[in-house]
Amino acid sequence: MTDATVAPLALTMGDPAGVGLDLTLALWASRDRLGLPPFLLIGDPQALAERAALLRLSVPVRVATPGNAADIFADALPVLPSICRQPVVPGQPDSSNAEAVIGAIREAVALTLSGETAAVVTNPIAKSVLYAAGFGFPGHTEFLADLGERAVDAPLLPVMLLAGPKLKAVPVTIHIPIADVPAALTPDLLERTIRVTARDLMTRFALPSPRIAIAGLNPHAGESGTIGREDDQIIRPVIEALAAEGIQVFGPLPADTMFHDRARASYDVAICMYHDQALIPAKALGFDDSVNVTLGLPFIRTSPDHGTAFSLAGTGEARPDSLMAALLLARQLADNSHAAGTWKAKS
Repeated sequence: MTDATVAPLALTMGDPAGVGLDLTLALWASRDRLGLPPFLLIGDPQALAERAALLRLSVPVRVATPGNAADIFADALPVLPSICRQPVVPGQPDSSNAEAVIGAIREAVALTLSGETAAVVTNPIAKSVLYAAGFGFPGHTEFLADLGERAVDAPLLPVMLLAGPKLKAVPVTIHIPIADVPAALTPDLLERTIRVTARDLMTRFALPSPRIAIAGLNPHAGESGTIGREDDQIIRPVIEALAAEGIQVFGPLPADTMFHDRARASYDVAICMYHDQALIPAKALGFDDSVNVTLGLPFIRTSPDHGTAFSLAGTGEARPDSLMAALLLARQLADNSHAAGTWKAKS
């Protein structure tokens, strides 16, 4: 088992036909200037070498293990192989390579749960490509949650947190139609989401008593029931019960007035009722440098807040800001967890 403070990050390659390889190579090439922590890429060494040549980046690729990745990182990009079945063509995803993509994620989680790597950082995947190969999960997060549940033998609630320099925001309901949100927004789901968020902000973000602002579902937070009853009947009782326990939670707040500068100064995280209510302000305030963090897992997971961008793959035009932020934040969260005694390494 590697010591938590020196274990490298585990970075998955994502869909190799997307921009993940481009961004990884560009960041390694600027590792010293950017002050990046050592990471071990789990992916196809040949695809990386070919992409580096296409982008005219001088990046030596060397097969590595978690044990020697940190030492290799200074001179070469350390790679733990997950081999693609078919040659990788930038911008042309191939479901034949889905097994390597899925295998990289599975390996990153296993290494992090064992303590050999400090956190999981995932490059973007294309779910439709994985579906064509029989991938049985709605997306990345659900697959990660399944791996975590198998490890701890208990159900988990993965919580999406968009973390940017100006705003941290959590959607309670995520990829469902707006019409389905009221029915999905149960007191139990809201309570569990708040508890997971509060716990991980304390242990991983080093916030001893996080201030949690809760957005209302309806305009004006329902305006005393005149614009919908969910805010008073579902959201407010949960807030009052958790506040009575000592959790610093308040609301429901009108969503249209809780994201300006003065309002954001009053809280550490905003918990919103549906996807766009959280992600629109998060991306408006930090489009290039926000990070997708999955709370509620028995390991740390971050990812850039963008997709595969197939049209940019191999062009050198993709911006690495969000992946850089994901790597830096993963290292910070791992160090915070270790300092708090909550790093879940197994001997």
